[in-house]
Amino acid sequence: MRKLIDKKDKIYVAGHNGMAGSAICRSLIKRNYTNIISAHRDELDLCNYESVIKWFNDKQPEIVVIAAAKVGGIVANKTYPTEFLLNNMKIQNNIIEAAWKNNVKRLLFLGSSCIFPKSCKQPMVEEELLSGPLEQTNQWYALAKITGIKLCDALRRQYNFDAICLMPTNLYGSGDNYHQKDSHVIPGLIRRFHEAVLEKKSRVKCWGTGTPLREFLFVDDLGSSCVFALENWRPNLNESNFLNVGSGNEISIKDLALKIAKICGFTGEILWDKEKPDGTPRKLLDIRKFTEIGWKSSIDLDKGLKISYDSFLEDLNNNNLRK
Repeated sequence: MRKLIDKKDKIYVAGHNGMAGSAICRSLIKRNYTNIISAHRDELDLCNYESVIKWFNDKQPEIVVIAAAKVGGIVANKTYPTEFLLNNMKIQNNIIEAAWKNNVKRLLFLGSSCIFPKSCKQPMVEEELLSGPLEQTNQWYALAKITGIKLCDALRRQYNFDAICLMPTNLYGSGDNYHQKDSHVIPGLIRRFHEAVLEKKSRVKCWGTGTPLREFLFVDDLGSSCVFALENWRPNLNESNFLNVGSGNEISIKDLALKIAKICGFTGEILWDKEKPDGTPRKLLDIRKFTEIGWKSSIDLDKGLKISYDSFLEDLNNNNLRK
């Protein structure tokens, strides 16, 4: 079957230095796509439309993947709601519009599972989008991502612009952000338990009740899903322009903490600060549509967590961790 993109296509991955973007680049190279271009911050300001349109006019990419975004955990979302809404909208809108105006052949926009309502049915199907109120702790980021999905869909319907979207579940893995306050749950727990071992603590306190259920996807699985979608998936106009991407498995935050504590060598007591927010009670994606066209994840949570901890130790030894 003929692929929808060619090995010779000039591919631009926005956010190539980030966790998701670097994994996408690795997957492209693994599939023998070698004409990958990128841009550094000093030559391209994604929040500035004039900068983006000039860069597209000069470089003329044929395939575009948008993995660039401002991301963070509950604390970051609560502290910087303006930046999470405004910066993400600027980044995605600038790139999508510039890609359309420069006749890009295919565009892939990466969203997030947080686009779905807080209380929507589980597992979450694509059709649940906009069926109810969002989770308050990350609504700003979610609204920006929903706008990106709808812009891609509008351009597809009105101008036949080939823009597709993937909505990954919670990502983790190599290149993650281990910031003490701005990180997501897995890197945050890895750092917390590792430091507890070094400081010989007998107790570690974690946020919330530990009862929420979460699904996690190793970032290299996301990379392979992006390449697969670019090569194989073109929805009809009457179909959704986005697909859910996940592992199909979920785990409680409490059980996740126990797994990470064991990997880090922490044998003390884990306490739960119930005054802190839990976020959405459950977030499991329905991934049947994507698996039916031939893609599935290959790295389970135990293996992925071990790789993640080894990556954390490497970053720590190389002084690459944010404080």
